[in-house]
Amino acid sequence: MMDFDPAQHRMMPAQRWFEDFVVGERFVLPSRTQTSAVFAAFQTASGDTHPVHYDVEYCRARGMPHLLAHGFQTLIHTAPGAGLFPFMVEESLVGFLEQSSRFLKPVFADDTIYPALEVTELMPGRTTGTVNLRSTVFNQRKELVLEGTQKFLIRRRPAG
Repeated sequence: MMDFDPAQHRMMPAQRWFEDFVVGERFVLPSRTQTSAVFAAFQTASGDTHPVHYDVEYCRARGMPHLLAHGFQTLIHTAPGAGLFPFMVEESLVGFLEQSSRFLKPVFADDTIYPALEVTELMPGRTTGTVNLRSTVFNQRKELVLEGTQKFLIRRRPAG
């Protein structure tokens, strides 16, 4: 029988450090259909009670085909924790520094969104570096509905 080592029970077999990232590298996040359950969960978590997010007849009376997703409801799907990125940097991540987004097109109930992160810039420091990621979300019609940036402070590889 093999000996079990909890330290070896990892999503990613190898830890990554600042030096291991490459400009242009992409991290695809799971696609998600914006179901009524997603809308209800976001409304509960955010406390946003505007009817544009939960009353389909209100939306239709204003020319919208369905419930309109809150911008932050779309943004949350770019969370790196939805993918493998945080598992790659378990020991090297110092912190999440900054986030910004632009909401380019509406997302409605039943739309399927496709988030991804891409390394756009690596800014080395003495013991750490900043990894800048471009966040994007496309819909099922191949339209860019959100774009933004995220910045993370990552340790450089230890000596030795």
